[in-house]
Amino acid sequence: MKITFIGGGNMATALIGGLKKQGFSAAGMQVIEPNPESRERLMEQFGVRCAPAIDAAALHCEAIVLAVKPQQMKEALTPCAGQLTDQLVISIAAGLRIADMARWLGGYSKIVRSMPNTPALISAGITGLYADPSVDLAERAMAGKILGAVGETVWIDNEAQMDAVTAVSGSGPAYVFYFIEAIEKAARDLGFNAEQARQLTVQTFIGAARLAEQSPETIATLRERVTSKGGTTAAALDTFNVGNAAAAIRSGVLAADARGRELGDMLGQV
Repeated sequence: MKITFIGGGNMATALIGGLKKQGFSAAGMQVIEPNPESRERLMEQFGVRCAPAIDAAALHCEAIVLAVKPQQMKEALTPCAGQLTDQLVISIAAGLRIADMARWLGGYSKIVRSMPNTPALISAGITGLYADPSVDLAERAMAGKILGAVGETVWIDNEAQMDAVTAVSGSGPAYVFYFIEAIEKAARDLGFNAEQARQLTVQTFIGAARLAEQSPETIATLRERVTSKGGTTAAALDTFNVGNAAAAIRSGVLAADARGRELGDMLGQV
């Protein structure tokens, strides 16, 4: 399998690194990246072929990974319009719908939408994927293998839910970092220095996430087991409830989902 990445940013870098760790050959990957410094970095780091623009060699592949910003996608796809035969196109851009990308490709619809998240940078990501009906089982497996190089994958049956994937897991790391920031600040207020506050907070999140991953219990049950009636944890959770923190978090995720649909509408009009 040969893979061409259009765009050589952080996510493309993570995917290339993850694929190489799985034994994928650098000779089987190439990157189209206009920035010369980025091309030099990728060639030095991974030994992959890099080019400033799409050429015949770039299209000689089984999979094309679109790793550019949504606003840049139409321009990036223009050189490919009418040039594709049986390549699988995999987009990691938020909001962009298959119908719009297919239109920019001159009607070519063998496309998989995916939404990885930033923990992919340390091979701990989660990616939601949706495939156009024209994508067969072998091609779905190909997409799963590529995105699976940086973490777990979840296939979605309804493309409309890809905006929800973006809202939950694509944007999700920012929600976690937001909560970490708040607790870390509280730890500083309680007299810990910056290093102590960070260590106590981050390791608590890591440990709690691992416990949630490995335990057969529901998240609610795990929370209840930490919460003794009238104890310190209960005092904190009561305060969160007074401020309606859970509802605010839910509203934020729903707002992200709505914004994803709005962006899809806007980007599809160009």
